[in-house]
Amino acid sequence: MNNAEQEYPVQSGSTFFKGAFIGALVGAAAALLFAPKPGHELRGDLSEKLNKVTEKSKEVASTVGDKASELAKTVGSKASDVMTTVNEGRQNIMSSVKEASADVSNEVSNASKDVKDNAMDTSSDVSREMKSTTNV
Repeated sequence: MNNAEQEYPVQSGSTFFKGAFIGALVGAAAALLFAPKPGHELRGDLSEKLNKVTEKSKEVASTVGDKASELAKTVGSKASDVMTTVNEGRQNIMSSVKEASADVSNEVSNASKDVKDNAMDTSSDVSREMKSTTNV
């Protein structure tokens, strides 16, 4: 470190911002002093500009609010439509599952009857075969 760095250590960032703020105030004061208009005209112009900015800000805020409410309504409507579609699809799937379940149940019942009938026929055939072989 050299002598200058030891005598004048680096200041924090807040010192810079304090200096910038003071410089801005001095610049604003100089601008008012050297303005081509008298003070009351300058204040009137500033007041008009401030009113215009305020009105424009209110208009923008109103427009943003309107658009936001429209968007919220649209999103709500779309969400409701999606929910209705999902519910209809769920109901269709449930009815299809019930129909398929009933069809499978009927097929199983019919197959069970066929197996029972075939078992009875086979049992009768075996019984007859047994009788015929014992009689011979």
